Amino acid sequence: MIVPCIDLMDGKVVQLVQGREKALEVESADEMIDRFSGFPEIQVIDLDAALGRGSNDDLVRHVASRAVTRVGGGVRSVERARTLLEQGARKVIVGTSAFTTTGINEPFLGALRDAVGTDKIILSLDSKGGRIVIKGWQEATNFTAEQVLRSLEPYCSGFLCTYVDKEGMMQGTDLDWFRRLRAATGLEITAAGGITTLDDVRALLAMNVRAALGMAIYTGRLSLAELRAEIR
Repeated sequence: MIVPCIDLMDGKVVQLVQGREKALEVESADEMIDRFSGFPEIQVIDLDAALGRGSNDDLVRHVASRAVTRVGGGVRSVERARTLLEQGARKVIVGTSAFTTTGINEPFLGALRDAVGTDKIILSLDSKGGRIVIKGWQEATNFTAEQVLRSLEPYCSGFLCTYVDKEGMMQGTDLDWFRRLRAATGLEITAAGGITTLDDVRALLAMNVRAALGMAIYTGRLSLAELRAEIR
């Protein structure tokens, strides 16, 4: 599966480099929803909620009313997850709250699983410099994605794995890392971060890894028509 991405900030669709520098901005979410028609699912990340400075709930609700969505950003409580699902998200993406600096936040993940079910949960494993990073990629843990994948399986239906080192940089991604992750779990994996070319996408799909695409689509580096042809 190919999953186009919509990142929200200040009521607009944006794309950031390395999660910090805004590279581009689109006024209308509807424009992107229309452009992404034909793809089975859209990934929506509320960056304001992730950064703890408000939310774009009305816009999230609107996007979810028009497309099948997986939604993340600021899911720090069971109540927040429930809210996103009530707003129309098919699944919620949980990142920082899934971890402490030393390991897995099992009490939270257990409560979340019991409240909404594993089929509604995607866990986000963001990796920079080989280590999982949390809190908007600002804080590094002391463990790798490969080390925790198996232990996280009871809490989710799949994983969103972002190669932060190349996020938004249009320089390609680390296919070997995704191969290692694919070998480490039988659950769904979605790859993100630096996916730039059709060859990148095809390589990921060939290893049964989904591709979440942002900057390469927004800049026109990847053609939506060609991407649609890959999923037919």
